[in-house]
Amino acid sequence: MTGPQRRLAANRLAPVEVEHLPMRPLWLCRRCGQPWPCGAAKLALLAEYREAPVSLFLYLASCLHDAIDDLHRLNPSVTGTAADMFDRFLGWPAGHTHAYRVSTPTDFSIEEAPS
Repeated sequence: MTGPQRRLAANRLAPVEVEHLPMRPLWLCRRCGQPWPCGAAKLALLAEYREAPVSLFLYLASCLHDAIDDLHRLNPSVTGTAADMFDRFLGWPAGHTHAYRVSTPTDFSIEEAPS
């Protein structure tokens, strides 16, 4: 076996690096087993959607919808409250993105609004 053939054989035997993706229908991380999105998945998502924070919220809202369906189908009694599920999927990125932050002028009041 030549050097390149040995490297190819060794690469086939090496474990494949698994990303922190959801394992459905349990919605646990495929890599670390924590509820998804786990900490590493959150960091990866923030990096991936850095330039498109609204798209991150849309993606996570879709995941939230799917997770509620999947988890309820598996065991309705342990799905979690709506608030818990919302915080798990959509609560965390609000503090890390500027998608929903609206700046308003401080010297503008409702009485001064143009008609």
